[in-house]
Amino acid sequence: MTYDANNIFGKILRGEIPCHKVYEDALCIAFMDVMPQAQGHTLIVPKAGSRNLLDADPAVLGALLPVVQKIARAAKSAFKADGITVMQFNEPAGGQTVFHLHVHVIPRHDGVPLRKHTGAMEAPEVLAAGAAKLKAALAG
Repeated sequence: MTYDANNIFGKILRGEIPCHKVYEDALCIAFMDVMPQAQGHTLIVPKAGSRNLLDADPAVLGALLPVVQKIARAAKSAFKADGITVMQFNEPAGGQTVFHLHVHVIPRHDGVPLRKHTGAMEAPEVLAAGAAKLKAALAG
């Protein structure tokens, strides 16, 4: 299948849809997931268009993982997490629902299960507060 630039992340990258951005560099952007499975759930999205890991340029993957690590470290600190779950899905059978390569970084706390992905969107003020915490942790 070919990449469709009109996916929701493509629209976010073009500024057509707002997001609660926490990080951006020349190659990647990170923002709060609007349907978080835990407080601080963040998405890291490369700016280069590819459907997923399977068709991504290796150079894009090389730039993506250090950003995932940076966000994971900051999220663990910002949300006083006991651990971090990193997830990346490929194709419908693999659980992918947005067909632009992206990585989920989810702060985790002992004994607290992930929320189910119900499709319900988080309140904007909750996302903004989480973004502020994460930005502060990234700033050091």
